[in-house]
Amino acid sequence: MGGLTHLLIAAFLISLRIAPTFAFAPPFTLLRAPASVRLILSLSLGYWIAASHPNIVQTLPEGAGLLAPFASELALGVAFSLGLQLAFAALLTAGRAIDFQVGFGLAVLADPTLRTQMPLVGTLFAYAAGAAFFATNGPADLISIWASSVERMPIGAFLDRTDLSAILHYVSAIFAMSMGVAGLVLATLFLIDLSIAFVSRTLPQMNVLVLGFQVKTIAMLATLPFVFAFSGAALLRIVRSAIELSAGLG
Repeated sequence: MGGLTHLLIAAFLISLRIAPTFAFAPPFTLLRAPASVRLILSLSLGYWIAASHPNIVQTLPEGAGLLAPFASELALGVAFSLGLQLAFAALLTAGRAIDFQVGFGLAVLADPTLRTQMPLVGTLFAYAAGAAFFATNGPADLISIWASSVERMPIGAFLDRTDLSAILHYVSAIFAMSMGVAGLVLATLFLIDLSIAFVSRTLPQMNVLVLGFQVKTIAMLATLPFVFAFSGAALLRIVRSAIELSAGLG
């Protein structure tokens, strides 16, 4: 019974590395799955990883000594989810910038999973990145990272090896890549703003504000299909960068 108890404790601690990704990180939050399903999946994967690494079960502390491993594993789980969270947040920010340029600043979509509001164009970018994630074995890569992290990062050792330099470099790179995805639309809208500014100088009686919103909306709808058609490599690079960050943290 003692061996089974240690195995269950190890499975629970390892599941803390997994649960934050399923609970808070896109694209999993874009899927309407019950919280109980996410919890069961996290515990099942934690048990599978613990059962496949019996050596870690024997080194677990007992009693109050589990508090430090609990905090360490939870922090590691949050770190694993941070890459995907930042990647999709950068895409949502780029989409939000387009919304403001076009005049959709008040246009938002309700996210029933997190009960929050998402920008209109940013939601399209997020779902496109989610499609790239699932189409390129993203879930399998995450499972591989979680399983191999047990060997590289023993239970309770994350707080002793914390290094935020990789995350800081990742933040600047991921936001630059996300703005690159939206760059075609933003450049087109910028040129339209310049053109309308020149028109307003020659025809001051024209309602430039209303005209600008109409023209920029048409331009956005015309350029977005080209963005999604030719930005597949950029979206894939964003997703892979998030996965590589998780692999580096573990």
